[in-house]
Amino acid sequence: MLLNLQTTPPPFLHDTYTPRYILLSEPDCAKKRSQAYAHLAKCNLCPRKCGVNRLEGKTGWCLIGERAKVNVIAPHFGEEPCIQGHHGSGSVFFSMCNLRCVFCQNHDISHQRNGMDLTPEELGDWYIKLQEVGNVHNINLVTPEHVVPQVALSILHARSLGHRIPIIYNTSSYDSLESLALLDGLIDIYLPDFKVWEPSTSKRLLKADDYAATARESIKAMHAQVGDLCFTGDGIAKSGVLVRHLVMPGLEEEGAKIMRWLAEEVSRDMFVNIMEQYRPSAYVGKERTRGRRKEEVNGEAAAAGEGEEGRGEEKEKKKEERRYAEINRAVKGEEVESVRKAAERAGLWRFCDPPRHDGFNI
Repeated sequence: MLLNLQTTPPPFLHDTYTPRYILLSEPDCAKKRSQAYAHLAKCNLCPRKCGVNRLEGKTGWCLIGERAKVNVIAPHFGEEPCIQGHHGSGSVFFSMCNLRCVFCQNHDISHQRNGMDLTPEELGDWYIKLQEVGNVHNINLVTPEHVVPQVALSILHARSLGHRIPIIYNTSSYDSLESLALLDGLIDIYLPDFKVWEPSTSKRLLKADDYAATARESIKAMHAQVGDLCFTGDGIAKSGVLVRHLVMPGLEEEGAKIMRWLAEEVSRDMFVNIMEQYRPSAYVGKERTRGRRKEEVNGEAAAAGEGEEGRGEEKEKKKEERRYAEINRAVKGEEVESVRKAAERAGLWRFCDPPRHDGFNI
């Protein structure tokens, strides 16, 4: 008797995978090139909508003109196991950003204009080097929101040179729909970070009160393009969306709201990484530079702090004067656990946890 065997791969598993940009027709490629230059001529890549002509060297909020500025290009082993694999993720860290997160964990890159100025062609050449020499699993574009036209042109250039591995768009989620439309067909994996939920929080900590609304709109558009995260049999992610959320001190309820929204409004099959590695960084915990006490301005602080009692009072005053004091500590385990439980209650079940077997967690 013949058995009716399953011939299709199980959910979230590709038998084989061909990157989306390889499947584009030549007319579609030409159209995207034209659109990329149009975006640069009147920049609307993010909700800032500066409207500057970057082809003429003008810059807006991100301070980046016609050429992308790149800080680091190298195989990277600090990503999720399904992204970095055994050979690393070919990461391209772009300088500057369209947000100004006061706690930025990569502030030395995202808040400073350091690095190489590269044309799209030079950038695409680096993708080929990472593929051929580094043998990486993918190209991972880190903080690329403000250089999407250059990224689109670089992918198309690399395609013409024989590029054949997936492209990852590693973003804060502060993207415009116009920007994501340009990327449609070029990106295989979207790696958005959904940071905070409340406008008051994003205004204070990200300097963008419309962040959460933009992130919701952006993540929905990303999921509409590539769907839930899928893998090949080796455990390496090839397509789909992986959402990151960095749990922050005292903001676990905002994290819970993000998890509920992902489950109810996008997909209960969303692959989520609830991250616990927050640390005070960038401007958090720095001493205030304005509003100093009068005796400090007059050079009388030493006298006010004489003796053990005086020094103790001085320490307390300085502690109160630290910037963003409410997040000037490490995140607690119970805060991380609270967000995880909220995600599970909402129906999410695909998490970036250590696998209970040899290999990768899919």
